[in-house]
Amino acid sequence: MKKIFTVWCMTAVINILSAGAALETWGACSVSATPINFGSYNVFSAAPLNASGTVTVQCDERPHPRATASIGPSPRSGSFDPRQMKHLTGPDLLNYTLYTNSTRTNIWGDGSGNTFTQNAKVKHKKPTVWTVYGRIPPLQDVSAGNYSDTLTVTITW
Repeated sequence: MKKIFTVWCMTAVINILSAGAALETWGACSVSATPINFGSYNVFSAAPLNASGTVTVQCDERPHPRATASIGPSPRSGSFDPRQMKHLTGPDLLNYTLYTNSTRTNIWGDGSGNTFTQNAKVKHKKPTVWTVYGRIPPLQDVSAGNYSDTLTVTITW
């Protein structure tokens, strides 16, 4: 019997904003995000499940501020790798990791240990968009259902 289920969007890879493409403004800068939606996860697949989302920062300040996006460890695992999503109605936890690069080698965190942050100079009226790459490792023995996690990304400039 095949065990396949849906992993709903990691309810906003960014909880700085509400789920989805919300927008928050501080002074002359605004931040928006799209959540990561992993879709269906097959517990018998030997391949990891990858997905991505974005964080966008736009500033109207001069001189151009340097913005940094960081994230703390998972409240469930206490770690950056793995993080854990919780089954919406049951006790199961699903491991996943967030990365700053498409090859999924730089773990997105707060810059401590072996983690990386995102940073860039945000030019006047030209948004900076960071892609957040997510991966669920294969062969996790978890119950079918919906899993989610809410994260807080800290943007400093």
